[in-house]
Amino acid sequence: MSLKLAALSGVALVALAPPAAAQTKPASVATLIRSVDIPYQQFVLKNGLRVIVHTDRKAPVVAVSVWYDVGAKHEPQGKTGFAHLFEHLMFNGSENARDDFFEPLKQVGATDFNGTTNQDRTNYFETVPTGALERALFLESDRMGYLLGAVTQGKLDEQRGVVQNEKRQGDNQPYGLTRYKITEGLFPATHPYGHDTIGSMADLDAASLQTVKDWFTGHYGPNNAVLVLAGDVDVATARPLVEKYFGGIRPGPKSVRPVAPVPTLAAAKAETIRDRVAAVMVSRNWAVPGLNDPDSSALDVAAGVLGGLDSSRFDNALVKKEKLAVSVSTYNGAGAQVGTFGIRAIVRPGVDPALVSQRIDAILADFLKNGPTADEVSRVATTRAAGVIGGLESVGGFGGKAVALAQGALFSDDPGFYKKRLERLAAQTPASVKAAADKWLGRPAYALTVEQGKRDAYSEAVVPPAVAVVAAPDTPVKGTRGAMPPVGALTGLTFPTVQRSRLSNGIELVYAQRDAVPITQLALSFDAGVAADVTGKLGTQGLTLAMMDEGTARMGSIALAEARERLAASIGGGSSNDRTTLNLSVPSANLRPAIDLFSDVVRHPAFDEAELARVRNQQLTGIAQELTSPGGLVGRVMPPLLYGAAYPYAKAQGGGDPQAVAALTRADLIAFQQAWLRPDKAKIFVVSDRPIAEVQAALEAGFGDWRPTGAAGVKDFAAPMQPATPKIVLVDRPDSPQSLIVGLIPTTLKGTQDLLPVATANDALGGGFLSRINMDLREARHWSYGARGGFQIAEHAAPYTITAPVQADKTGPALASARADVAAFLGPQPMTQAEFDRAINGAVNALPGSFETAGAVLGAMQQNDLYRRPDDYYGTITQRYRGLTLPQLNQTIRGAIDPQRTVWVVVGEAAKVKPQLDSLGLPVEVVSATSLGVPVQPMAPAPVKAGK
Repeated sequence: MSLKLAALSGVALVALAPPAAAQTKPASVATLIRSVDIPYQQFVLKNGLRVIVHTDRKAPVVAVSVWYDVGAKHEPQGKTGFAHLFEHLMFNGSENARDDFFEPLKQVGATDFNGTTNQDRTNYFETVPTGALERALFLESDRMGYLLGAVTQGKLDEQRGVVQNEKRQGDNQPYGLTRYKITEGLFPATHPYGHDTIGSMADLDAASLQTVKDWFTGHYGPNNAVLVLAGDVDVATARPLVEKYFGGIRPGPKSVRPVAPVPTLAAAKAETIRDRVAAVMVSRNWAVPGLNDPDSSALDVAAGVLGGLDSSRFDNALVKKEKLAVSVSTYNGAGAQVGTFGIRAIVRPGVDPALVSQRIDAILADFLKNGPTADEVSRVATTRAAGVIGGLESVGGFGGKAVALAQGALFSDDPGFYKKRLERLAAQTPASVKAAADKWLGRPAYALTVEQGKRDAYSEAVVPPAVAVVAAPDTPVKGTRGAMPPVGALTGLTFPTVQRSRLSNGIELVYAQRDAVPITQLALSFDAGVAADVTGKLGTQGLTLAMMDEGTARMGSIALAEARERLAASIGGGSSNDRTTLNLSVPSANLRPAIDLFSDVVRHPAFDEAELARVRNQQLTGIAQELTSPGGLVGRVMPPLLYGAAYPYAKAQGGGDPQAVAALTRADLIAFQQAWLRPDKAKIFVVSDRPIAEVQAALEAGFGDWRPTGAAGVKDFAAPMQPATPKIVLVDRPDSPQSLIVGLIPTTLKGTQDLLPVATANDALGGGFLSRINMDLREARHWSYGARGGFQIAEHAAPYTITAPVQADKTGPALASARADVAAFLGPQPMTQAEFDRAINGAVNALPGSFETAGAVLGAMQQNDLYRRPDDYYGTITQRYRGLTLPQLNQTIRGAIDPQRTVWVVVGEAAKVKPQLDSLGLPVEVVSATSLGVPVQPMAPAPVKAGK
């Protein structure tokens, strides 16, 4: 599927182009870039804190983002993972805010609150309602200046265990160990970038309370930080508040940027590791300059031309034409000082990996010799610029405007560096890209191959004796700053007015206008979904959807991809249990030609036999990969257990039945398309800056004369669900440092019912970070990086599921503990008044931030329609929340969930896990991964000579 293009809500923009009807050619990349601006003001406190303020009044929220100039590159040998470990400790309360950091933020309705660490920095961020800005500043300043008295041995042990489970969770995935080998292969161990952020188990084990406190005093002073406030705020408001809360914090040592040259290998180096994977992966890797180097933007374009576009050279040659690989991707990961450039190819089963490696080298050599074309450079720059701009839709979060300003300030001493980087992107030429590629990719590469086989022994943590955790009571320091400030007046949600209309052929248009940015997002939704998949041929829906944008009657797959890229348009598809969707996102200046292209994709898919053979093999490889992934295995085993094998939702078994997929024909896909992806089953949902009349006129031109042919498909939900009897299904997955536990509880609920009471009650049980399940398994026991529970809502069902990845040696106790948490909540320890207040206040106060983006509005419109809610559902939801009562919530969730009906699925190493499960009082059924879908060996293509 093509690169997703997010909407650009909230970015300060000028008009991109004339109205769509008058547009004759796509908007240029230079025009796109010129339209983006994030105006800001900045000041510096006497203690050195740099403060940047950006005003954006589109929603009553403010993003608070604090970036510290400390990351993994600052860690000395023997202390890897310390920066990230300390990030976790910063959420466990400070001297004057003793609760978990998430508690007061949840109460005020914060959204996008989290923290991250990488090689170059550690950041903390939250988006809060405007009236809660002062509280957020108090909290951030307290953990900046008044943390150490609250850091205890117990908290250190707790978060060390959480971090080690975060490491296990990543390592447990297929290809999960490649990151370590690539880092080791490219960088000397003594290089600042020579180890991964997560660190080693041994170094995490060795972290002492004193060394952790020393880390704070050495790096977390105000003069080592950047504070960005973006949103419904201005400097006149922000400055006195920042002075009040941060001004009294003493400066500390300033981080020294380590010497970090770009290393060059003396000679090409190749290594091979083994993993329990479905397909061989081959890669090429180089260390390259960081984002401040002018060559970095040129390498961005090189990565796009080679493997970043749907029409990239590797994709066209190795995937589409020669059919040697299932997928190929290329990236330029630019850090502040050093980056990595990588090429990854998943080899098609049955193909010699050496042949794929030879072809990668040959295609790269041709690129270095001749460079890219002007059209390739333009298409990469256009799509990348649109993607970067799209990330600026939010004021905060993981990639919003606060991030752009903070990163520029910290890494480049220029909050506006995002603009310079976009301008560098627009200025690239074939010659500049070729020169940078020659310089950096012409050097020796580190080649890593991941073959199928048993993993090497896993380096586990050394669990400290239990007495070490409880030896002496912790005595936190008492705070001296006074009470947390009260929250000011909060503004409620203003959900955009939803309008409905129809095209001349009867297709309903559901529309909302967001005029902050010139972007149109569209979802063409069909009443189909996984429930419409073909009985006996599971995977038909998925293969049909995958083939829709692989060429039309008038253009092949490569020409279609190029046409999308020139328009900066994203066309993709997806499905839920109930709906199949085809999506379009495009700058509104290109709306008319984009809808013409989208109409061609929807109405005239070619289902070309040659493309079908390739995409079918990709789906088969995807199914085989599901059989090696913890989440993929759960996805295949869960639906029949939860619903009964005959129920329509039981068809949602990953990529489908491999035997059936291997036998699917072009006629099968055409039959599905004509039965389900047709105008009488369609609705069009749109969020755009353009008025409904203009949008409807463009849609009318593309779809108004579309008529259905043949009989429509019918879904049958008449038969009741027949879930499995309570038991534990253990899926044997050897070499698993973690086990994935999933609890399945069928209910009689449906998505069309009023589920607000049970969903709100679940906030305390499994719905958020502070829920009982997560606080038990993650914070209290530190057996998991995160656990949750929630209702999986579909039109005709809403079962309750619990998900908990836990360290392998605690699988049995963790399952028992999760089961006890649910039983207590539904029995003697129901939701408390404090939990009720937190759930209601958090839900109501979070509404403006939750619908800050056009994409969130588009999703809500579709959900409201599917579940038969009124279009103004979110306009009245505050009153409904305020009308709920604690007794009502406890009674409702008790009536909805029967824990005695739970079926547990555990994916882990049976030899280690089964003895832990045998004592839990439920029958344990052990199944192998291959029993969940017998792999089909795709037909190998004809040999291709390396010199082709």
